[in-house]
Amino acid sequence: MVAVSYHDTVNVLQAVDAAASGPFDRAEWFALLAKSGAKPLVALASDCAGTTAMVLSETHGDIQSLRNWYTFGWRPLGPTSALGGIAAGLRSRAHRVTLWPVPDEDGSAAALAAAFRTAGWRVTVEQCDHNHVLPVRGRSFAEYWEGRPGQMRTTLKRKAKKVEVAILDRFDDSVWSEYEAIYAESWKPEEGDPALLRAFAEAEGEAGRIRLGVARAEGQAVAAQFWTVESGIAYIHKLAHRESAKPLSAGTTLSAALFERVIDVDRVNLVDFGTGNDPYKREWMEIDRPRYRIDCLDPRQPAAWPQLARRGVRALARGLRAS
Repeated sequence: MVAVSYHDTVNVLQAVDAAASGPFDRAEWFALLAKSGAKPLVALASDCAGTTAMVLSETHGDIQSLRNWYTFGWRPLGPTSALGGIAAGLRSRAHRVTLWPVPDEDGSAAALAAAFRTAGWRVTVEQCDHNHVLPVRGRSFAEYWEGRPGQMRTTLKRKAKKVEVAILDRFDDSVWSEYEAIYAESWKPEEGDPALLRAFAEAEGEAGRIRLGVARAEGQAVAAQFWTVESGIAYIHKLAHRESAKPLSAGTTLSAALFERVIDVDRVNLVDFGTGNDPYKREWMEIDRPRYRIDCLDPRQPAAWPQLARRGVRALARGLRAS
């Protein structure tokens, strides 16, 4: 028998927080999302294996994973044995549940899809994003760098001396202000939630996990990056350079310095470049891991029928194109 309960606060995640293995599994991360305006719906289920949590958000009858644009991935927390109980219970709360971006290298996507199908939902699983990573495999930075594209190595050799690089393992107000100024003059779109990002960086700094890098040319900060390191993994959260300083290739120089730091000093086993399929990520990384959207509709609820009909039409169209 699986006991399922629902909560509108992330404080209950302390019961499963020991299972957290990265920045986006922790109760503190979901608390930041809630503080920024998200309304959490935490489903807890307990069985003989322990307590499982799905951290969700409910809006107008639809339930989705609680996430935002800074999230690398979303998955259930704790053992997967109780997922079926949560999937069955959610039928009384919504006609649709959409979970993304879910990894499957740990079996999360497969476990979720199976649990919802068994509970009677109609489930589709589609790739929605990319996650580029670098398995270090015991290499030194020099050994890793030898395998990068020749143009990258040539650029670093020619341009490295044009900027000065500093890497901090603590949060620094002045460096963060430099990062924000650089981002505002970069090619990047407007920052989604700068207050949340800063609060996250401050918390990571207090925990000793931050790696805050800045490159300066003639005293002016021209590139900045925000990484974190924990449990043998380096996470690349944000990077930007001033468009006016693009000829300096300061971003390449700063990235190389941070890779060298996390590989040779922090001794990480993996570097995670987050979501997105930007071409430059493929130059630095070696493996592209898919991220999935799991869309679940309850056929017993009339509100789900229009979406189910559209799914059927799309499936028929795909079949006709393939024939």
